[in-house]
Amino acid sequence: MIKRFTFRLLLVGLCLNSGLSFADTQLRLATTTSTYNSGLLDFLLPEFEAKTGVQVQVISVGTGAALRLGQDGDVDLVMTHAPKAEAAFVAAGYGIEPKALMYNDFVIVGPVGDPSGLKEARSAVDAFKRMVTSNALFISRGDESGTHIKENEIWQAANITLPFAGYRAVGQGMGRVLSIADELQAYALTDRGTWLAMKRKLDLALVYEGDERLFNPYQVILVSPDRHPHVKVNVARQLSDWLVSAEGQALINAFEIEGEALFFASAHSE
Repeated sequence: MIKRFTFRLLLVGLCLNSGLSFADTQLRLATTTSTYNSGLLDFLLPEFEAKTGVQVQVISVGTGAALRLGQDGDVDLVMTHAPKAEAAFVAAGYGIEPKALMYNDFVIVGPVGDPSGLKEARSAVDAFKRMVTSNALFISRGDESGTHIKENEIWQAANITLPFAGYRAVGQGMGRVLSIADELQAYALTDRGTWLAMKRKLDLALVYEGDERLFNPYQVILVSPDRHPHVKVNVARQLSDWLVSAEGQALINAFEIEGEALFFASAHSE
């Protein structure tokens, strides 16, 4: 009882020092499974929470679902990676103050032997065509996530009608998709961060990378208090501002697995 009371006093002290009320110490962030699976938030958020006393509840879903949570006022801010969907979210008045946060890229992974020859592909579109013509098995997230949106853009550019014989839409997050691709020895499109975080556990190889089409930018966006007066916009802004501050951006750049950076800070790149 004494320890619990002491902890509450400490938390109240942090709130007073940061200008927050006790009721404002819980914050809801909807983010992508690719961000969550990479381990980035486990690296970043303890620093923010220790500094402010704010506890961040992370809801990990696909980008489409994250934006719907924001649209419905079920979260205070979103961290997503689908520029067109994010622009529509802001234009419709559901989001405010979008800020460039970081980027990485998408890559294609598949069987170590690369039976479809994607390592020789001239472009991402060519790589996708090779999977179809070789009757390869491809695991799609199928969940309206940023990764799924990017995948569909490439299928459309390749003039491929879905589904084809080897196409499997599983409606799962990035980590689960990679596990399924591993189990079935199939190809998959993934963000590089999740791939780097999981590759040691998988019997898969990176078989295609480098096309400009595979660029993967992330933004952080506050949910509009005009649409949802109950959202904690001031606390959400505190997290957003910290993420794009020199401290937050330096931490993003410092996040590595086995010496490889998973994300690159972009708030001050212009």
